[in-house]
Amino acid sequence: MSNTDGTYERYTGDGVPRTVTSIPLTDVDARTPADASIGALVKDATTQMSTLVRAEVELAKAEVTGEVKRGLQGSVFFILAFTVLLFSSFFFFFFLAELLDVWVARWLAFLIVFLIMVVATAILAFIGYRRVKKIRAPEKTIESLKTTGSVLSAAGHEPVPTGRHAK
Repeated sequence: MSNTDGTYERYTGDGVPRTVTSIPLTDVDARTPADASIGALVKDATTQMSTLVRAEVELAKAEVTGEVKRGLQGSVFFILAFTVLLFSSFFFFFFLAELLDVWVARWLAFLIVFLIMVVATAILAFIGYRRVKKIRAPEKTIESLKTTGSVLSAAGHEPVPTGRHAK
């Protein structure tokens, strides 16, 4: 789709890149035999390969962006369902207290339900704490990056920056 000034719009209205419908390559047949040197042919091939790679990357970005957008839209419904379930749990605990009211005093029934909720919260928090405590740094990745950096520096290349200093 082109603007009023004739330029091509790269993105749709929702921010997703338009699908790549063609790969703009240079016209190699427009060369005259005098221009068809080996260097010119290599230059054309390199330019076309670069354009092809850029087009493939743009296509991959467009596909991934579309899929991520659909995934986010679907996850909104899961979040809404979880929210409704969370608010519905209030009624379950109220029902439980009313059910206990049949056998014990009303105040004791609500106290029992409250204590059950506190114990469940404490158990879940403890399990969550234990899981978070087990998280470790990605040691294999760090070691691999260090090895790659040392190999590159030994070959005369500058090491690739990692961590906070990477750009």
